[in-house]
Amino acid sequence: MIQRYGMVLGLKQAKVARYRRLHAAVWPSVLKMIKQCHIRNYSIYLRRLPDGKHYLFSYFEYTGKDFAADMARMAADPTTQKWWAECMPCQTPLPDRAKGEWWAGMEEVFHQP
Repeated sequence: MIQRYGMVLGLKQAKVARYRRLHAAVWPSVLKMIKQCHIRNYSIYLRRLPDGKHYLFSYFEYTGKDFAADMARMAADPTTQKWWAECMPCQTPLPDRAKGEWWAGMEEVFHQP
């Protein structure tokens, strides 16, 4: 069974160019870990909203059997930790995100299979 995830996160104005550069050349070992953790069809979109702030919107499909375990595996990976250390200073988590979230989850209201 495929589970779909949509998430949102703020992006600091001063870090937009850096974030674009990072994602124009994602480290191969980071991409490999994403696949090993059963994530596919992963996309991140950038949009400046009328409030003047930049936001990132992500979508991915999870094909594994234990999302929490796969995310823990990814979080424990030293290369992924280094990647996140590059990306996280660019980001601003939403203040109303759920406890333990960095990217705030979004509710799926429509999907056309």
